[in-house]
Amino acid sequence: MKKAAAESAIRHLFGKWSEEQSISRKPDTMPSYAEFKSWTESKGYGHYFNFRSVRGADTDAELWFDEEFNQTWRN
Repeated sequence: MKKAAAESAIRHLFGKWSEEQSISRKPDTMPSYAEFKSWTESKGYGHYFNFRSVRGADTDAELWFDEEFNQTWRN
């Protein structure tokens, strides 16, 4: 899978996960990337994390997660 396609799919999954878990995207919430990743694997979406990346697919996906949930201050 190409990185761009994986990013699009993973960002879409952020929305599905946050709706299913009733997680707000407000800056005062602190959703867990580890919980999101576990959810993707349990739902059969783990294959979206199989793409080539200099930093590593998981590192990129966590950065996207932080961007989506306003947690980039942690980086």
